[in-house]
Amino acid sequence: MGLQIVKSNDSAPRAILAAVYARVSTLHGGQDSTMQTRELQEYCQRRGWQIFDQYVDNGVSGKKDSRPQLNRMMHDAHSRRFDVVVVWRFDRFARSVSHLLRALETFNALDIDFVSLCEQINTNTPTGKLVFTILGAVSEGERNLIAERVRAGLRNARAKGKTLGRPKKDVDVARIEALRASGISWRQIAKKLGLSVGTVYAAARSQQHEKQCA
Repeated sequence: MGLQIVKSNDSAPRAILAAVYARVSTLHGGQDSTMQTRELQEYCQRRGWQIFDQYVDNGVSGKKDSRPQLNRMMHDAHSRRFDVVVVWRFDRFARSVSHLLRALETFNALDIDFVSLCEQINTNTPTGKLVFTILGAVSEGERNLIAERVRAGLRNARAKGKTLGRPKKDVDVARIEALRASGISWRQIAKKLGLSVGTVYAAARSQQHEKQCA
């Protein structure tokens, strides 16, 4: 009986691996992440996607960019352990447009798609790509607006004669020199005067330079 060579079917499509992310702000008051994860699981099943893992932040505010499970998911994303991120709604994932856009840019660079179930957005579709572009424009406009407001505030403050920047601290250079001459370290002098070591040292060096140039 001759040997039979069986060829592997390399053309068979690889299963899509999905990362499911859910979040609730409080553990009391009727909030339950199970509703989100159940809907997301069913969505993945309807599309034939395999769930790689579920990342659920319970009792974590959406105002925080850094969350335990979100951080774990982003770490796995950088390791390319899944192909798509599925969330219940934008605000369950990101605290702001800029935060959302940064994450989407990261996923895009890693060739990972992003799906928001309630908004019916999938970055792998033409509509999803359009939304991504719009979000980028909104975020850029938001940054420019904030920058312009800051510049306008500074101009207004200068026009009113206000001094900008950190208030200058009074430095008793003579006392610094006296303490230094008695053998006290820069750190001890700084502690006595309530100043930083850098400020004390810079003041002493400046005084020494003035004496040399006099």
